[in-house]
Amino acid sequence: MTTQRAWWKTALGVFFTLVMLFPVYWMVNVSFTETRDLRSSPPHWFPWNPTFEGYEAVFAQQLPALGTSLLIGLGCVVLTVVIAAPAGYALALLNLRGGRTLNFLLLVAQMIPAVVMAMGFYAIYNSLGLLNSVGGLIIADSTIAVPFGVLLFTAFMSGIPRELLQAARVDGAGAWRTFRAIVLPMSRNSILTVSLFAFLWAWSDFIFASTLNRNGDLIPITLSIYNYIGNNTTQWNAIMATAVVASIPASILLVVAQRYVAAGVTAGAVKD
Repeated sequence: MTTQRAWWKTALGVFFTLVMLFPVYWMVNVSFTETRDLRSSPPHWFPWNPTFEGYEAVFAQQLPALGTSLLIGLGCVVLTVVIAAPAGYALALLNLRGGRTLNFLLLVAQMIPAVVMAMGFYAIYNSLGLLNSVGGLIIADSTIAVPFGVLLFTAFMSGIPRELLQAARVDGAGAWRTFRAIVLPMSRNSILTVSLFAFLWAWSDFIFASTLNRNGDLIPITLSIYNYIGNNTTQWNAIMATAVVASIPASILLVVAQRYVAAGVTAGAVKD
């Protein structure tokens, strides 16, 4: 009976996994399908005559957008870690007044819809002249990642043994030197986790890009795909090829950093 139940659970898990992965497969399938076969009925479930014309269009037209997204993602990572790590350190280990209130406000900040934030950024950027700029997008994307980063760093750093900090004080280290020499090296997994999520948020952002950078000279890949769909509605293989190429960096990062992310997310959950 136990074996039978385990078999059904496995079969059910495989079924739902295939259902969730089917859009990914179809995206790859269409990216290799010739234009004349895209509207065939019934559809081609496998690209029997694969073509690379979609990918040729990607590398001919979309490389600047991919480079812009990479720049925005890396900028968001740097800004997020620079702000969130010291903030988490202060909340976790420096006994700041109002720390719990600040943590609550950070949770509330994560609940604000991105559309509402985009409208606020538009009004501010319009006054400051930051519309249609890469720097403006980096700042906007960081507002999504920083609250998450502060909460994660706070949870991890709260579990750092206080004896280490006391030993550093005995040796004459101040708060800043303790942070740089002890806390940061011990927070490697959390730094990698925050960096990964910050990069993925910036890489996949569409709302801020479409609101704040629609007419910029350098646009991210998400906005470029949107514009590409509007200008090339018949070249679905090129559209899907762009989506495949845009998904590769995120997939590689998730696979490479998987064990660090698992350790970083669960850090601080259990204390002695």
